[in-house]
Amino acid sequence: MATDTEPKDFADIHPDRVTALNEKDIDQDGKYVLYWMQHSQRTEWNHALEYAVRMANSLDQGLVVGFGLMQDYPDGNERHFRFMLEGLLEVQEALLDRNIKFVLRFGDPAEVCLALGKDASLIVCDRGYLRFHREWRKKVAESAAVKVIRVESDLVVPVEVASDKQEYAARTIRKQLMEQYQEYLERPAHRSAQKSSKSFSIDKLNFTSVDALLDQMNIDRSVAPVEDFTGGTGEAKKRFRKFLKEELSDYDDYRSNPVEQRVSRMSPYLHFGQISPAYLLSELLDKRATDDRKSYLEELLVRRELTHNFVFYNDNYDNYNCLPDWARESLEKHADDDREKVYTRDELEAADTSDPYWNAAMRQIKQGGYLHNHMRMYWGKQIIRFTNTPRYAYQTALYLNNKYFIDGRDANSFANVAWLFGLHDQGWKERPVYGKVRIMTPGGLERKTDPEAFVDRVAE
Repeated sequence: MATDTEPKDFADIHPDRVTALNEKDIDQDGKYVLYWMQHSQRTEWNHALEYAVRMANSLDQGLVVGFGLMQDYPDGNERHFRFMLEGLLEVQEALLDRNIKFVLRFGDPAEVCLALGKDASLIVCDRGYLRFHREWRKKVAESAAVKVIRVESDLVVPVEVASDKQEYAARTIRKQLMEQYQEYLERPAHRSAQKSSKSFSIDKLNFTSVDALLDQMNIDRSVAPVEDFTGGTGEAKKRFRKFLKEELSDYDDYRSNPVEQRVSRMSPYLHFGQISPAYLLSELLDKRATDDRKSYLEELLVRRELTHNFVFYNDNYDNYNCLPDWARESLEKHADDDREKVYTRDELEAADTSDPYWNAAMRQIKQGGYLHNHMRMYWGKQIIRFTNTPRYAYQTALYLNNKYFIDGRDANSFANVAWLFGLHDQGWKERPVYGKVRIMTPGGLERKTDPEAFVDRVAE
């Protein structure tokens, strides 16, 4: 729970979202309230931002929003940074309209926060679930001289509320999520800071152009930005409205069809916190109850929140040891099975295999930073039979995923790669190479979809 000093107008921010990370006091003589934005990169439906605005107003202080731009972010490259900066430029403009200064600095995010926090009366932060996200917040809470309050804004149901342990599969978490989610669909009121911070003299990057800032950065430029995706909340909302209007009505029938592409493509925006899952769910529930709505609700709520449960409760979420015992034992039993053809990582990355469907999927990933989920599963499953050991297959799938997908390096990424190897699944008929882990074959792909049309589409 948070602090007794908070204002009384918090009815639209569920108390389960708010956690005091230390027992220090608010400094009434501080110059401003600091919102350390890192995971929730938006100004709409952002519970952490709205909490910070109200605290600043109650203290009769300005609000400063700080962001640490980490040039050596794990697995980050120009594709990821451009998409993120497009969203942050929109954030900066929207904050200025609310009398709030946005301070962007190069550096370790925790260090940037602590530097800005020296003049703050209170630090408010959003929440991240990966190991280093949690370490940053722990460091800030321990090192800051003032109270640090964390506000969850990127899950519908906070992870500890949904479950107090790692769940085995969607079926074991679905019931509690479906019973609880309506309670957490509150939309926090959108308010301006009563005391402007726009004139505060604080060192920051000159951020008027995405291109100009990218030119200053020392980052991996081996993966180019993509044309099909533009970052930012505005673009995310436009895409989602189109999905609801034109594609939701066929979602249940076509969501596994990689040619039709009747999907929302919200995952990059959710990954960077540019859109709120509670907002998406609220918009979805405004539509008539159908199998299509039910199917999308399953993906947005149950499947997505299951992945966060996984990375939160499993310390090995980013490596092969995260797998359930049955899957790991079965894969190791078949590790020495003959493979029809073994490829190097470089050959896979070059889309140079004997499987035209897989090659097309790899080219789509490299060119577009995105792949329809059904083809993404097929793509990942083939890596198991294309490589010499299951451990190396795991490392290769995660490497390619995190390097090329805009939504890579996400809780969904780590859980989805682990699913390829048996996580959140059950044992199936034992087969060569895969053991009891579920397989996907070219023949199965041909029976269920039209992969030739997918290949033609990628070649266009």
